[in-house]
Amino acid sequence: MPDRTSGSLAALASLRLDELLGEVQERLTEIARTRDRLQGLLDAVLAVGSSIELDSTLARIVQAAADLVDARYGALGVLGGDDGLSEFVYIGINAETRQLMGHLPEGRGLLGLLIHDPKPIRLAKLSSHPASVGFPANHPPMNSFLGVPVRVREEVFGNLYMTEKRGGGEFTAEDEVVLRALAAAAGVAVENARLFERSQFRQRWLEASSEIRAELLGGCSVQDALLLVAQRCLEVTGSHSALVLLAEEDQLKVGAAAGGNAELVAGREISACSTADDTAQVLTDLAEVFGDQLADLGAGPAVVVALRTANGIGGLLVAARGTGAPKYLPADVPVVASFADQAALALEFAEKQSAQRLLDVLADRDRIARDLHDHVIQRLFATGLSMQGTLRLITDPAVRKRVQEAVAQLDETVREIRTSIFDLHASEQGDSLRRRLLGIVSEVAGDGTPAPSVRISGAVDTIVPAAIAVHAEAALREGLSNAVRHARAKSIVVTVDAQQDLVIEVLDDGVGMPEVLARSGLGNLEARARECGGSIEVGSEPTGGTRFVWRVPLP
Repeated sequence: MPDRTSGSLAALASLRLDELLGEVQERLTEIARTRDRLQGLLDAVLAVGSSIELDSTLARIVQAAADLVDARYGALGVLGGDDGLSEFVYIGINAETRQLMGHLPEGRGLLGLLIHDPKPIRLAKLSSHPASVGFPANHPPMNSFLGVPVRVREEVFGNLYMTEKRGGGEFTAEDEVVLRALAAAAGVAVENARLFERSQFRQRWLEASSEIRAELLGGCSVQDALLLVAQRCLEVTGSHSALVLLAEEDQLKVGAAAGGNAELVAGREISACSTADDTAQVLTDLAEVFGDQLADLGAGPAVVVALRTANGIGGLLVAARGTGAPKYLPADVPVVASFADQAALALEFAEKQSAQRLLDVLADRDRIARDLHDHVIQRLFATGLSMQGTLRLITDPAVRKRVQEAVAQLDETVREIRTSIFDLHASEQGDSLRRRLLGIVSEVAGDGTPAPSVRISGAVDTIVPAAIAVHAEAALREGLSNAVRHARAKSIVVTVDAQQDLVIEVLDDGVGMPEVLARSGLGNLEARARECGGSIEVGSEPTGGTRFVWRVPLP
């Protein structure tokens, strides 16, 4: 009996020892698996943090996550500014399948649930969730699903999506824990990459701004400056095309264009739009504002910013991406606006340069006018007086006549120089009477033959009141029109003289003006002359032709 009892105890002890050894082995296996999993997580974290460029960092995150939880497919959806996805980085789908699938996910259905409620989701069968909207045609089958948010400083940057655990099983709670740990490390890596990207971006922006300022200070043309602004805006913002539109009256003109198909729209005039105000606009499509006027660009999303100058809105700067590209983010607007400020500066700089050149010209004209008045006219006048004094000593009639003619020519030269001086000062006044009268001659004569000869003397722009100037313009237009249209003249001479009276004379060598036309066409001018206290004379010349004289006294 004792032998049987001791044998049972030995068997029981052996059984317990086997169980203990099995449990120890199981624990050791679990420890080894946990160690391997932790090592895998550590390797994944190191892989994710090994790059400082954002695009490569995102790709590394997706690959490391899929390897860590043994997923066949993996993706990282980056949140955009409109509750959708601005970027979708994926692995596991080949190029042929991707082409057949059509557009990438945009953040609807189950993916949208993670966007609006960023909490981990683990499913054995993806299609069983109420938020699932199914797959597009030619999409590979997917069942198991694990999604976790990626946060950067408590802000959701995007979401990791893992599907189809290898072996056909479902993702475990341990997979979720590991993926959440990787997502935390990924957030740090993304932040570092974004900081690096911003520093690189700021460096490019500073270089572009410095280059533009250097070109402006170097005296480049406004066209070259605007083209440089468009090119650097294109490069720094990563746009497909960039345009500088200049405001011209009630329309816009493409003053500079860079990027895709820019040569097709350079110099194009387009209708003005409501965007020409102080508010920058982020557009889903460039056609929202410009219709099909810039369709040649092949542009989609765009940012439109006004060029604000001291005199108001000088135009627009447009940065556009290609059709189907993601929309610009609000953070992109200040960048485009900074280049718009550079373009506005170029416009103001060009305007100031033009004003300075005009001041230089006016100063030069003043100098010339002073020299003519103080030196040339005085010398000619002194010479004329000297010759007139010499006339008393000349007894030969022929010589006396020649000297008298020379004195008369000197007087005529002095009058012409004085007219030139008035011309120089009149050009400073912009739209002067002298300029308007010359414009009427050019307008009425057109390209016909003969071209009228014009002589204007006296202070036309300074002593003729505005009320008389209006009548004078009408008188010249009517008198010259009659000569051009009806006289069939070979020569037409227009003389305008402002002394005690304002006298406008039109002399032609034609066939004369019909009497009926003279009575009907000149009655209005006679009334204008009487209103100013003057008169009108129309008569035939002994040698042929007609002389038209409109005369009014000046106050």
